[in-house]
Amino acid sequence: MRTLKLQMTGSLEGKWDKGMSDFSIENLESVGCILHGRNTGIEFIPYWEKVANNPNEPDYMLGKRFSEIPNFIFSNTITENALNNTTIIHGDFITAIQNLKNKNGKDIMVYGGETFVSSLIQFGFTDAYYILINPAAIGNGKQSFNPLFNNVKLNFESSQAFNCGAVLLHYLKKSN
Repeated sequence: MRTLKLQMTGSLEGKWDKGMSDFSIENLESVGCILHGRNTGIEFIPYWEKVANNPNEPDYMLGKRFSEIPNFIFSNTITENALNNTTIIHGDFITAIQNLKNKNGKDIMVYGGETFVSSLIQFGFTDAYYILINPAAIGNGKQSFNPLFNNVKLNFESSQAFNCGAVLLHYLKKSN
């Protein structure tokens, strides 16, 4: 049975660096397909295809890898598929996921999509969790945690893992 891996990033401003890209590329080495809910898929796939088509993009290699791996979007509302390397799956979500997991092949990856991910977890399909937490900046951009309007610059101080699986990330506000 194939492993279904979930990789999510929690960020206060969507900050991303080469180390995170390198980790993501490495994490994709064992992946044979990427699953998406409707909302994530229709944004994720064209975005990364655009990155993959521009060698000057900082995340070109990651975009290239994303574009090479077959994508599956779960949706009962999408009627036409104009996305490259993408299959739309309609109907019974549970049976479709079971069929994908039972096929021979490489692992399955899922990137976000709160509703889709919640369903995968609820039905026990998720085998591995990769959670990247990055509170490197607060302010401009899409706000995941708080609607703050001023940039707050932070310096990483330390981290601590707990036996229960929680991780403490300690940041201090940068001095002006």
